[in-house]
Amino acid sequence: MISYKNEFIDFIHHLQDEICIILEHEDGGAKFIEDNWERPGGGGGKTRIIENGKVFEKAGVNTSIVYGALPETMQKQFEVNEGNFFACGISLVIHPVNPFVPTVHANYRYFELYDKNEDLVDLWFAGGSDLTPYYHFIEDSTHFHQVNKNSCDSFNTSFYPKYKKACETYFYNHHRNEARGIGGLFIDYLRPNKEHNEKFWFDFITNVANDFIDSYLPIVKKRRNIEYTLSNKKWQEIRRGRYVEFNLIHDKGTLFGLKTKGRIESILMSLPPTVQWVYNFSPKENSPEQELINILKNPIDYILE
Repeated sequence: MISYKNEFIDFIHHLQDEICIILEHEDGGAKFIEDNWERPGGGGGKTRIIENGKVFEKAGVNTSIVYGALPETMQKQFEVNEGNFFACGISLVIHPVNPFVPTVHANYRYFELYDKNEDLVDLWFAGGSDLTPYYHFIEDSTHFHQVNKNSCDSFNTSFYPKYKKACETYFYNHHRNEARGIGGLFIDYLRPNKEHNEKFWFDFITNVANDFIDSYLPIVKKRRNIEYTLSNKKWQEIRRGRYVEFNLIHDKGTLFGLKTKGRIESILMSLPPTVQWVYNFSPKENSPEQELINILKNPIDYILE
């Protein structure tokens, strides 16, 4: 196996800079603040947050590079008794001001595992993105999925349906029997094998990551100036509550960070600034709000294979 540690570190730092510059320009007002932090066991990261902007109510674009002794919870997960690990990645969540602009989440990461002699024994790439609208526009969802499909198809036409299905399965609020959003890609454990080596997977995951902005920014530009009411904003905050529920109940990354005493501010940066839980709220029949619920309970294919 060939390590891609240095290459991936360079990539995520460049991508973080690029995305932050683009988001600041699109917002036209607020600027990212950077919070550098260190992990006691080894490594650290750069957390960048923008708040109370003209377009983005809150957005976080974070990179982390951590390493050291493998925590006990990870030893059980990987079925090893000892060893060290290295992990790096970029994670972002964007919560817009306008309810007609969807929230988006993405992350791209790389992991290495070593034995007690510090020899590399395993590595993999992972990542993906998913879209969470508050009002459903089929052309927006189609655009998001088309960019993802194009990214996958340039490497293998079997990838998009595979990772699209994995996304629908993962980002699902089982306790409410509805999807968190309209899907995207969920990619995990891309290991070198007889068919694809490390470079293939590195090229693939970085290609998907580089296409993220093209999948989301055109939607922001199209919807950011739509006039909205307090009722629209209330609906956005109710739906944000469902987003919070998923992250705190089901999301493996959030739960892992909390259980291993990770940096709380970075772990919970994904949560929106304002949320409502209204008792037994039901949208009106045949309303745009009810249309969204119908889509989340009965997902559709936006691109026919």
